[in-house]
Amino acid sequence: MPAEVWRARRDAHETRAHARTDAHHERRLRGQKHPVEDFLFTYYPFKPGRIARWNPGAGVAVEIRDEADRTYFDRRWYRFSEATGPSSATYAALDLPAWHADRGTGAGFIHSLLEATLDREASFGCFGMHEWAMVYRLGPDQRRHEQVPLRLSQEETDRVVENHRIQCSHFDAFRFFTEPARPLNTLQPTRAAMVDNEQAGCLHAGMDLYKWAMKLEPTVPGEVVLDAFDLAIDIRALDMEASPYDVRGWGYGVVPVETAAGKAEYMRRQKQLSVRAQAMRRRLLDCLAAAGV
Repeated sequence: MPAEVWRARRDAHETRAHARTDAHHERRLRGQKHPVEDFLFTYYPFKPGRIARWNPGAGVAVEIRDEADRTYFDRRWYRFSEATGPSSATYAALDLPAWHADRGTGAGFIHSLLEATLDREASFGCFGMHEWAMVYRLGPDQRRHEQVPLRLSQEETDRVVENHRIQCSHFDAFRFFTEPARPLNTLQPTRAAMVDNEQAGCLHAGMDLYKWAMKLEPTVPGEVVLDAFDLAIDIRALDMEASPYDVRGWGYGVVPVETAAGKAEYMRRQKQLSVRAQAMRRRLLDCLAAAGV
């Protein structure tokens, strides 16, 4: 990849990344929190600066023309090489054997999870009850989003949980259920059984595609990482609009899943997001294939 091409892609990536992270940074300086936009920075262990770092992906050699170019790629898993023949150009590319030695086991798990989820029939009958189960029978000072009010009273919220079939398949959502809510779930997901349980209709499984993209870097191109980030933000918006929390104060709407109309709206948007998530799984699997996983 010629220097002028990858530099332009890097600059566009950094501009796009800052548009998604600057507001979070400013809120942190002011000591403020945002229940939707800050989630990807607090739930997942990736700092905004890392998101802004561009990678070309596996199997791509980028031309190095000056010391600034070399400095940009002077990081883990990159190697420099000289072109053979009449050209004396220097290139940077991923050292895939070194990356496999360090990350191969984890990448193999991610591959298995993505492939199993891609091939499994999606389920759309949960209606976002996982968020309700996370506040079931809690006091106001015990909620994870203490600065966000509930839409209904605690008693009404508890009745919604008790009057619905709770069927969460995602371990990292289930582990935040309150103790009284856990026995109400039709499944008892475990981390060890993630490959067996993950399904494409799950909002949290779709959000986690951002996590997998980041864990697979630098084999995933920066543009793919930010597309996964955008998908996760859109999923999080539905997750909170359909939750027992009232996020209208932050400019969001309400998907009242305790009603028939709300359930229909939730399922419609859930299916749209599932289509996008499946496309992202294919892109990540393509990245893994390019990396030899």
